[in-house]
Amino acid sequence: MRAIWTGAIGFGLVNIPIKIYSATQSSSLDLDMLDRKDKSNIKYKRVNETTGKEVSWNNIVKGYLLNEQYIVLERADFEEASPEKNKMINLHSFVKTEEIDSIYFETPYYLEPAKGGEKAYDLLLKALTKSKTAGLGSFVMRNVENLALVKPHGNSLLLNKLRFEEEIRDSEELRLPQNTKIKKEEMDMALQLIKQHSQPFDISKYKNEYTAELLKIIKQKAKGKHTSIRKINVEHTKSSDLLAKLKASLA
Repeated sequence: MRAIWTGAIGFGLVNIPIKIYSATQSSSLDLDMLDRKDKSNIKYKRVNETTGKEVSWNNIVKGYLLNEQYIVLERADFEEASPEKNKMINLHSFVKTEEIDSIYFETPYYLEPAKGGEKAYDLLLKALTKSKTAGLGSFVMRNVENLALVKPHGNSLLLNKLRFEEEIRDSEELRLPQNTKIKKEEMDMALQLIKQHSQPFDISKYKNEYTAELLKIIKQKAKGKHTSIRKINVEHTKSSDLLAKLKASLA
């Protein structure tokens, strides 16, 4: 793994030097886009909209459209916006993880102590474990501010990026059921069905089956075999059939 951010965690007046590593990797197949005619790779170019000519990375800058005029931002501008957050994750409060709605959780990262920070890192890890809390702070990575939750994960610290409240869309536009009448027998059977299939959570039981099946098709096509398409017809349960379907599910 390669560190994607280096800096420090601020724990009171204690600064713990750390490195951030991505904790996830894609389990989907890496598919290339090809020209159907000759299977040549499709390449994207960075083209100047006015001249139509390709632009090298060295000549590409970032800008913000303000009053119909682009304001170009240089690297120093991004660092000047919040220099401390480019290098520090200050834990300004400590919360119970279960108090945070799952809609706010985004990307997980592993935290590793840099040289000289091992003892302070271990202290924070054990203190969070003992207090059953997680540290809440914010930092800037790739010119974007992120809300961060630092919590114990086994014998290491894990950082979870959180979405800001302003990034969550309001659900008021959804057309949701109102004033529905649920029969007691329907509720009893729904609870019984849940109880029947309740079990301790074990992530190892779940695999990316779609990718595995897609890889099988790729290997079959490589041998000149063609797969037949399985047609799936999803029958939506009507309100009048709800009780019957619940009974059948428990059978």
